[in-house]
Amino acid sequence: MGDASKVDFSALAVLQKWPSLGNQRRLDREPYQVSEGTLDACISAFMAKPAPTRHLYEIRTAAQPPLVTDILSPEHVIELSRLREFL
Repeated sequence: MGDASKVDFSALAVLQKWPSLGNQRRLDREPYQVSEGTLDACISAFMAKPAPTRHLYEIRTAAQPPLVTDILSPEHVIELSRLREFL
């Protein structure tokens, strides 16, 4: 948990959504921007989405090794959300 305090939740980030068909990502299309702001705000916006559709979203931000990659998968966003609650 020592690395948790090193995550900069005020870093700029973008929440993106993949176009979908039948609740599945359309990999033949590019994701589009839903919102832009801080990593904290993008995590909150992601968590406000219905759980069954979260797999269609990702957050892009500057990498903060080792905990934050430049493209955050839904599972990674959920983990960061839990981590944020302990700070």
